[in-house]
Amino acid sequence: MKNSRRIKRMGRNRKAVPGLNLTSLMDVFTILVFFLLVNSAASEVLEPPKQITLPDSVVEAKPRETVVIMVGTETVTVQGEEVIRTPELLEVRAETIGAITERLEFLERNIIGISTQAVVDSKEVTILADRTIPFSVLKKIMSTCTQSGYGKISLAVIQKASQG
Repeated sequence: MKNSRRIKRMGRNRKAVPGLNLTSLMDVFTILVFFLLVNSAASEVLEPPKQITLPDSVVEAKPRETVVIMVGTETVTVQGEEVIRTPELLEVRAETIGAITERLEFLERNIIGISTQAVVDSKEVTILADRTIPFSVLKKIMSTCTQSGYGKISLAVIQKASQG
């Protein structure tokens, strides 16, 4: 079949089909990036250091931003600063530990920024303790926190899948 002159003329005047419109695609990616940025900051998971092995537990509550006390086999740190060595803590006969009390009071006095203010005002403590630490040591630390005004105490564990 031969093409008529009209079909040939229309073929010459026809414009090229426009390409892919990237504006809407870029909008979607921008929204996706903002969504990921906002939600990545909100779902902060407390990572235990390599030298601490946390016990396993079936727990539903997610961790909150609190004052963190890490009890390792060698040292005890409050918010990242070493306050006492663990072997010394085993030998202490008192129910409260002065070094931890001093560090908690120091944190209350030296607040920097709104997030630190919120952490100290919540009066919550999260204790990351190695599974080999005796409960008597944890009891002394919890008693010290309570007497310093930190009434909400959480023990960090590794979340396992629930059995039911």
